[in-house]
Amino acid sequence: MNVGMLWFDNDSKVSLDIKVERAAAYYSKKYGKTPTLCFVHPSMLPDACAAAKDEVQGKVYTSDGIEVRSNRSVLPNHFWIGVNGFPPAATA
Repeated sequence: MNVGMLWFDNDSKVSLDIKVERAAAYYSKKYGKTPTLCFVHPSMLPDACAAAKDEVQGKVYTSDGIEVRSNRSVLPNHFWIGVNGFPPAATA
């Protein structure tokens, strides 16, 4: 993703899924496209992804069709969301 939108959401009462949905809804309304990729700080990933938190840019989570990847460059409670520049990898 070369271009995206930075979204901030520090609402501790909602899950990561809801936060990604909020960011995606705003992105869709503002840019007229559905986002497909979102980068978050590794500390924001659910506990089920704990083993993958050490990955800098690995695919670790999917929320409502949006691929959520960890990236240490993104600050906690921030979401770098946009459209992936590459087609999704084919699954066997």
